[in-house]
Amino acid sequence: MTNADLSRRAMLGICAAGVAAPALAAPKPKSGRDFPEGFLWGSATAAHQVEGNNVASDIWLLEHVKPTLFSEPSGDACDSLHRWAQDLDLVKALGLTAYRFGIEWARIEPESGQFSIAMLDHYGRMIDGCLERGLAPIITFSHFSVPRWFAGHGHFQSADGADLFARFCDRAMRHLGDRIAYAVTLNEPNVSALLRFAALPPAFMGGVKAMLNAAAKASGMPSFASALFSEQDVTPAMVAAHIKAYQVIKALRPSLPVGVGLAVEDDQLVGEDDSYRASKRRAVYAPWFDVIRTHGDFIGVQNYTRRRYDGHGLVPPPPGSPMASDGREIYPASLGNSVRYAHQGTGKPVLITESGIAASDDTLRQAYIPQSLTGLKTVMDDGVPVLGYTHWSLLDNFEWVSGYGPQFGLASVDRKSFARQPKPSALIFSAIARSGDLP
Repeated sequence: MTNADLSRRAMLGICAAGVAAPALAAPKPKSGRDFPEGFLWGSATAAHQVEGNNVASDIWLLEHVKPTLFSEPSGDACDSLHRWAQDLDLVKALGLTAYRFGIEWARIEPESGQFSIAMLDHYGRMIDGCLERGLAPIITFSHFSVPRWFAGHGHFQSADGADLFARFCDRAMRHLGDRIAYAVTLNEPNVSALLRFAALPPAFMGGVKAMLNAAAKASGMPSFASALFSEQDVTPAMVAAHIKAYQVIKALRPSLPVGVGLAVEDDQLVGEDDSYRASKRRAVYAPWFDVIRTHGDFIGVQNYTRRRYDGHGLVPPPPGSPMASDGREIYPASLGNSVRYAHQGTGKPVLITESGIAASDDTLRQAYIPQSLTGLKTVMDDGVPVLGYTHWSLLDNFEWVSGYGPQFGLASVDRKSFARQPKPSALIFSAIARSGDLP
């Protein structure tokens, strides 16, 4: 590496430290402006969902075994592995100031202990590309997908799962960490706990078992585990992984804000019996609120809907409620309500790491974005510290078991040419981000 490279790298690191500064104290509103100067406006993606051909990952194998729960394989996805600069140009063109993306563990460590310098350099170029465009890089270290060898080893639930994840985080930080703005250790590590309260069809877990057994056979391993698809309570394992990752990241760069992206639904009570809702909150949120209080600089909130509960369980949405294409109720006020709840539970600043709706009809998204941000402003006006908002997602991408059906993107992606086309909702979001004002 030349002296010029070192100098440029050092300057980029200084830039990263600058964009990270707001994490300890949320920006204050300026008179006459709905959202404060310095508030982060961004969009989000996940490596496996946009990069394509993530062949060393557990999810790639699960997509291809028989039987599988996946409606279709990810294939080329959005080809963002090669077209990442187009993605960054789109984020910048929309006037946003942050981009949340993942560094794919399965690419960086395709076999246990074998780290790819080429892939670390690839993600380094992405981080540099963000900084050169004035975008704060919000980096997710694990967004559901993990290396195939890790899943066969027992996943996070194995005795050394947390240590292996921490080893990966340590190696990635040593290569990339000087230029990161915010670090998200795990994406929705509470999702398996959340699914137990989601009224899944009884056949679902049977399908999970069959798929995991097929993956074990296909990989020549005695078993194949998952945290995304698990009947077990994986919360202790995921908490341990976050704590160890937090510790190694902070040891290398103490000033870097580190948090976790938590799935937080707006849980509303129907009637007076709060036993079921309270049970959900104890299982799904409380362990993470506890750990973020001691091992977190911010809480990442990922909200998509509300859920209503009586004393017996889930209550359907009111008749006539608008519904997203993935079956969830469109309820814009859920964002602000969830942000308030997460801050009350942790005492930490909130970074909205995901929020959006699945809708092929973009007019629904055009309405949802300003409506949800209006509720967020109300919460901020009440004193809840919010660092920024990253919309899910930048692109119409691969949505796990649902394949390419659900459309969350601010931009559509042609499945053959991979051309990105911003939707009208992107322009609405752009106007809010540029002005800091609601329409």
